Amino acid sequence: MEKKNSVEFKISGRYALFTDPINRIGGEKFTYQVPTYQALKGILESVYWKPTIIWVIDEVRVMKLIKTQSQGIRPVNFNGGNTLSIYTYLSDVEYQVRAHFEWNYNRPNLEQDRNENKHYFIAKRMINCGGRRDIFLGTRECQGYVEPCKFGEGEGAYDNYGSLSFGLMFHGFDYPDETGEDKLTARLWVPVMENGVIEFLKPEECTIKREISSMKPKVFGKSNFTGFEEFEMEG
Repeated sequence: MEKKNSVEFKISGRYALFTDPINRIGGEKFTYQVPTYQALKGILESVYWKPTIIWVIDEVRVMKLIKTQSQGIRPVNFNGGNTLSIYTYLSDVEYQVRAHFEWNYNRPNLEQDRNENKHYFIAKRMINCGGRRDIFLGTRECQGYVEPCKFGEGEGAYDNYGSLSFGLMFHGFDYPDETGEDKLTARLWVPVMENGVIEFLKPEECTIKREISSMKPKVFGKSNFTGFEEFEMEG
C-alpha cells in the first residue's frame, strides 16, 4: 500500500551480506536470506537523509532467486595479523523497495526544516541520481546500485511462490535521536514473504526487543547542519 511521501526504487548488486549485528563480532559470517529493515533503511539514508526526517521501510520485493556463495576471507585480527574466515554472501541480488518518511519530532530545533515537498522531491532526485553516497548491501565490500522503479512491475522469481517464513531475524535499531530515550535497543521479528513481498512491521510495532547500551542522541544545530538552500549554494 502506497503511503504519503512514498518513494520506490530498485537496489541491485553482485553480492550482499545481511547479518545480525548483535552477534556479528568476528570470525565466520553468514548472510540472512533477505535484507533486514535496518539494511534497507541504511541504503535509503545513503541516498538521502537529514536529521529532520525518519525513513520508514514499508515493503521489499525479492526479484531474483535467493542464492548464496561462500568465499575465503582474510580479515585483520584485533591483535594484529590475519586469520582465515569463511563469509557466505547472497549472490546476484535485486530488490524493489517502497518506503516513506516521517518527521522526527524528537528534534524540535529543526522544526523550520519540515518542508514536505522539499524533502520529497530531493529524495526522488537523489534516487534518480543513484544516491548521494556510496551504496552498500550490508557490508562495505558489497557495492550496490540504486535506480528508480515502479514497485510491483516486472517479473519476480517468487511471484507465485506462496508463503515463506524466515524465522526470528534482526529487524533494526532504536536510536536515541529517533525514540527520545537515552539508550540503543535492538528489535527482532519473524518476517514472512508472500509471493515475493515482505511487508515490514513499523519499529514501534516490534514486540521483541533487547537493550544494547546507553547512548546519547547526536546534537544538530547551526554548527553542523546545513539546509538544502545553503547546500545548493555550495554546489
